[in-house]
Amino acid sequence: MRIATWNVNSIRQRLDHAIAWLQETQPDVVCLQEIKCQTEAFPREPFEALGYNVAVHGQKTFNGVALLSRLPLEDVTHGLPGDEEDTQARFIEAVVSVKGGVVRVCCLYLPNGNPPDTEKYPYKLGFMQRLTALAEDRLKLEEPLILAGDFNVIPAAIDAAEPEAWVNDALFLPRTRSAFRSLLNLGLTEAVRATTDAARLYSFWDYQAGAWQRDKGIRIDHLLLSPQAADKLVATGIDKHVRGWTKPSDHVPVWAEFSLSA
Repeated sequence: MRIATWNVNSIRQRLDHAIAWLQETQPDVVCLQEIKCQTEAFPREPFEALGYNVAVHGQKTFNGVALLSRLPLEDVTHGLPGDEEDTQARFIEAVVSVKGGVVRVCCLYLPNGNPPDTEKYPYKLGFMQRLTALAEDRLKLEEPLILAGDFNVIPAAIDAAEPEAWVNDALFLPRTRSAFRSLLNLGLTEAVRATTDAARLYSFWDYQAGAWQRDKGIRIDHLLLSPQAADKLVATGIDKHVRGWTKPSDHVPVWAEFSLSA
């Protein structure tokens, strides 16, 4: 079973890319972020034609997340618990049944948090606290759990081409990385770093200053795994070539392969 995450930066602008990538890689479950459309405006039909079930938590113009799955999506939850006043569409969760049990997949688009001296940074940290509380609760179920998405967190210096350029950025501030470590310390495994210590592995290249052409990227899209999921981890990958397509998203898909069968 292959589970992937991709911040598409507008599903309507990137629909052809999404279809081409799905046909090329054939993932079983996909977590999409920043779809930038309301739920009812999501283009379901092209994905359903490829055999995917679709669940969407959308929002006009901003944010928005979606799940695509070759297996039926069950127990779908829209929105991250813990703050009834938070109306931003940044979280969707569902269960898929596999041989011998279920896999729980949470798709998330964590706040950017910039500028750090505004209310945006406390919102980011608060979201991370709520995510940690949810993960702690879900881990009690002792089932394969995958938290996948655009975390807007650079975990370590190795995950940035020029870490010195990010020291005052909300993605790399000490409190951000500490909150990310607190999440991992619940017993979660970061999939890519469980399979490789290689440098120059990035999932995002800014549109500005020739970042893609100069390979000045950062790694901010992650899959975090419960022990039950980590035990089944076989391989990971970053589909870097997608960033070279015409009019691409500034993110590329990241995926993990598991020895699970439907």
